[in-house]
Amino acid sequence: MSDSFRQTQEQLQQQKLSQAISHQQLLQTSLVELPLMQLVDRVNTEMNDNPALEQESPFDYSDSSDYSESSDYSESSDGDGLEDYEVLTEREERQSALDDALSNIGRDDDELPVYHGGSAVAEEREEMVYGQTTSFYDQLKEQMGLLDMTPRQHDIMEYLIGSLDDDGLLRKSLDAISDELAIYRNIDATEAELREVQELLQGFDPAGIGASTLQECLLLQIDRKDPSWVKEQMEKVVTDYFEEFTRKHWDKIQSSLSLSDTQAEQVFHELRKLNPRPGASLGETVGRSLQQITPDFIVDTHDDGTVTFTLNNGELPELKVSQSFIDSMAEFQQNRDHMSRQSKEALLYIKKKVDAAQGFIEALKMRRHTLTITMRAIVQLQHQFFVDGDEASLRPMILKDVAEKTGLDLSTVSRVSNSKYAQTRWGTFPLRHFFSDSYVTQSGEELSTRQIKAALRDIVDAEDKKHPLSDDDIKAALTERGFPIARRTVAKYREKLGIPIARLRK
Repeated sequence: MSDSFRQTQEQLQQQKLSQAISHQQLLQTSLVELPLMQLVDRVNTEMNDNPALEQESPFDYSDSSDYSESSDYSESSDGDGLEDYEVLTEREERQSALDDALSNIGRDDDELPVYHGGSAVAEEREEMVYGQTTSFYDQLKEQMGLLDMTPRQHDIMEYLIGSLDDDGLLRKSLDAISDELAIYRNIDATEAELREVQELLQGFDPAGIGASTLQECLLLQIDRKDPSWVKEQMEKVVTDYFEEFTRKHWDKIQSSLSLSDTQAEQVFHELRKLNPRPGASLGETVGRSLQQITPDFIVDTHDDGTVTFTLNNGELPELKVSQSFIDSMAEFQQNRDHMSRQSKEALLYIKKKVDAAQGFIEALKMRRHTLTITMRAIVQLQHQFFVDGDEASLRPMILKDVAEKTGLDLSTVSRVSNSKYAQTRWGTFPLRHFFSDSYVTQSGEELSTRQIKAALRDIVDAEDKKHPLSDDDIKAALTERGFPIARRTVAKYREKLGIPIARLRK
């Protein structure tokens, strides 16, 4: 064979830079994307699948973490048992799951028993109702028909119902509502008159509807309970120790009211039955709707212009690694030198479940951190909007601005912004509402496209419909308002707003 056809084989060593995404990173990414209600479902599924993952007792007095207004309330399950009995039952079932698992070492992991929590009765899946059923407002208007009101009171009540937030609270001030009624309904109503109608609304079901604050909402619910010692203590907690209550400082409340452990558990157990979102509960009694929105953030604008926010944890449970699994793992490891094959398999199983539980808890903490710093950046960048609620106050802001301010990846900011909602004094908005591209003028001035569009719509709305403005006329009007943009830009924004050309607006 000639040299020209000779084949040779060589081994070459090369360095390549590649990035592998770990299972933990994938888990964190998937949890960040989930809105609150889907996250609750995801957590419950994880608890069902992993017996080493369990819920913290709500009366763990060592917990002194902050408590957001909308968080950590949950509907209590039916039954008269106290929380200590429920916690004991939970622990017994966790231990039973562990015992069952250890007795089945050697079988495939998919065949191992899975702890489903709660009672031993088979879980009944709730039938999901798709589409819109009887609306929240229709339910309240039906209750209006049961009251003997004057036509004037009827009009005011209708307006108050239309002003309720999605959770059923009336956060808009009566002074603002009085102005709106005068402008839009030609009704000159005093604050005292509005308060009288609001009190009628607060008599509707479910209890808490029409309250101005969370504290008032809870007190309205307590007020409907039958007289008892527990009711008196609940009123004291919400009236005199509301800040401690919202921050879960159970030990301070118990000490201040001189309650025994059993008494404290009774009171706190009943308090947790209260619903901070009565509007949402009314929707659930009619049928769950896919259109219902649960805000992930609660943004508060204070009178001094300070803007704060809290994460809405809803019915999201606090999680911990099961102590029985930790103790069993420690016991096996102490005898590691003299372990049988079955014991080694048991140790591997327990370690796998404990590691998965710890990883899931860590991913939830990372999600909370990511959401917090993202929302903090948005509030800082769009502070003026949260103060006055004027869309014209929204400054140019893109994903890159938030990413640079938080140190997060663009993709992470995008995932948070595309699926989360914020409840503000001015309404509930998707986070993407706060983002806006910019338009740079010839002089180098950066303007928000949202501001320009809002001004353009105002100009068109105010024009003489018999003589509508041309794009050149709109350009001149925008320039007078401080938006010096080109005529072709006017045409582009007009088309995006769905506004036809001048001759079609007559």
